[in-house]
Amino acid sequence: MTPERWDDLERLFGPERGANSGCWCMYWRVKKPEWDKLGKAGRKRTMRALVAAGAVPGIIAYEGEVPVAWCAIAPRAATPRFNTSRVAKPVGDVSATDWAITCFYIAPTHRHKHLMSALVDAALKHARRNGARAVEGCPIEPKRRLMWGEGFVGIASVFRGAAFEEVAKRSETRTLMRRDLKRGRGD
Repeated sequence: MTPERWDDLERLFGPERGANSGCWCMYWRVKKPEWDKLGKAGRKRTMRALVAAGAVPGIIAYEGEVPVAWCAIAPRAATPRFNTSRVAKPVGDVSATDWAITCFYIAPTHRHKHLMSALVDAALKHARRNGARAVEGCPIEPKRRLMWGEGFVGIASVFRGAAFEEVAKRSETRTLMRRDLKRGRGD
């Protein structure tokens, strides 16, 4: 996600909708008081400013020229709410080289096509290219069929398929998982 791709993100998320209920993928990036204060339009402006400043808050998947999916991947330092979440907070200190996959958005027309697995693989490559030592996520462990929007944090089986290992289970449905990038599948 670079400034040149802003129109693609807006097209994917919907210019007014902002992906899931006006989130604009800012939920984990700001603490609750700021989240509430920003509102939907403020979250969009904040994400746009972040991208314009050169941050790369995630990756976009395309089908041809059409943006079809999003994965938020960034250093953990850029996700203060994720770091203080009861279920997602890190085990031990957060290193500058620890990253997190915090969110997915897949266009309704492209769901159930295994895009989440492809996004996780691409996110790992992106993190490794940018010096990440490890990547964590806190996906959902479905106990029933998911309702709309519940899978935005990822699905645990997808993370396991990408060689993530459980490091903490602080909830019946959410598992903190980690992938060490110093070893593994040659990506």
